[in-house]
Amino acid sequence: MLDTIRSAAITAFHDACHARPEWPADDAPAHAALPGGALAEAWAWVLVNHRFNCSLWKEEDLARRTQAADAEIAANKRHIDRFNQARNDAMERIDDSLLRATADWPRADDARLSSETAGAMIDRMSILSLKIHHMGLQTVRTDVDEAHRASTRAKVEQLRRQRDDLASCYDRLLDELRAGTGCFRIYRQFKMYNDPTLNPALVAERRGRR
Repeated sequence: MLDTIRSAAITAFHDACHARPEWPADDAPAHAALPGGALAEAWAWVLVNHRFNCSLWKEEDLARRTQAADAEIAANKRHIDRFNQARNDAMERIDDSLLRATADWPRADDARLSSETAGAMIDRMSILSLKIHHMGLQTVRTDVDEAHRASTRAKVEQLRRQRDDLASCYDRLLDELRAGTGCFRIYRQFKMYNDPTLNPALVAERRGRR
């Protein structure tokens, strides 16, 4: 079952999304390409996680403009908070789906506990695919010199190696889950800054204090 969600399939999906001109505003074509089967729910959250990472990347770029009105930057920052929360929520839903699907599998008493969850690794692969994609665009710019293009080509190769290493670690975790020699737990993010009952500035604002 876990063979359907190994790193090769995930990175291919991430990269294919970047190649779609309508992505991420329209995720219907990407959704139609999702694998089915027992892990269809996990895959649906892989898509959501990647879509919000891509939306977050665009907003981060916009938020760094130096000639935009303050109101526009404030709107970008609010979008960033919302997208980041949604990205983290999707990461946890991936873990929920995988743990439910494997809940009845036997596990050794001394199974290795991974400090990073499968969902967190998928999230990092999504971010690395974004870095590879956008750094790759730098390698074909015609408004810069060859030194710039050469420098960014080297960075693309380094990013690819980093993603390959992460993919190997992710696949090892899947193999350990199957063999019962490894496991992971869900570690909730508890984003306090987005919670009006936990963020002290929002609590004070709600009570009429500044």
